[in-house]
Amino acid sequence: MEAYIDAFLNAVTGTFSWTWKSILFQVPWYLNYFWGLISISLIVWFLEIVFPWRKQQGVFRKDFWLDGFYMFFNFFLFAIAISGIYKLLQVFFTDIGIKANSLALIDISGWPMWGQLLLFFIVLDFVQWFTHTLLHKYAFLWNFHKVHHSVKEMGFAAHLRYHWMENILYKPLKTFGVMILGGFEPEQAYIVHFIAIAIGHFNHSNIKITWGPLKYVLNNPVMHLYHHAYDLPEGKYGVNFGISLSLWDYIFKTNYIPEDSGDVKLGYPGDENLPKDFLGQMTHGLKTKKK
Repeated sequence: MEAYIDAFLNAVTGTFSWTWKSILFQVPWYLNYFWGLISISLIVWFLEIVFPWRKQQGVFRKDFWLDGFYMFFNFFLFAIAISGIYKLLQVFFTDIGIKANSLALIDISGWPMWGQLLLFFIVLDFVQWFTHTLLHKYAFLWNFHKVHHSVKEMGFAAHLRYHWMENILYKPLKTFGVMILGGFEPEQAYIVHFIAIAIGHFNHSNIKITWGPLKYVLNNPVMHLYHHAYDLPEGKYGVNFGISLSLWDYIFKTNYIPEDSGDVKLGYPGDENLPKDFLGQMTHGLKTKKK
């Protein structure tokens, strides 16, 4: 039991220490996710201001500051709080004989770095695409995902506006993806993580980008706007589930882009019942409905 307690405390304090050092510029710049997130956010926000797609939308759009808080809460504060739990699970699985390479399907450690990063990016993105479809398909999970879909005006910060329970679901499945790769994460995986943040910000931004022919591979703001559309095609529980890649939606026929004016009502039926404040949204989905 003592080993579990030590593992939990070391993980929490370690994550907090790394975050604090990042704020103080005491970690290598290429690993500094705190200032990296701020830099990417400012760049995309600047592009939104200079090249707005929906020109009637304000620079400080609806829920701008709420979404900004979500970015730091989900990316840092909650990550610190939950890091100990994930460490406990790692220790537990190790104790019962399940190691990082237990589910290995392929060993990429000997590949060229560009090949490692590419496959790592593709595998993790597919895992996230699949997880995203589950969030829409099952009512229990959708209750949490509603927070993300309550956005009424799209902007870069909406990227990280989501219920903390999504971290509970995404993290283990992403770890599963790493285990498929022999438990191996490329030394320069930070490149993949920063690219994913940048693409996610662009996809939620008020900028009209489709990437030309690459739209069949890369997700984009036009495609993702319809993921957030209030009105969905009949019989669909969701469309355009892609995170960084649109490829999966075209393969599995979940793509949907009827037009590209940007004049789309966002949200979902009943979104007026979702609490408007952060604490109310964070407890949404956890309460048992009264009969």
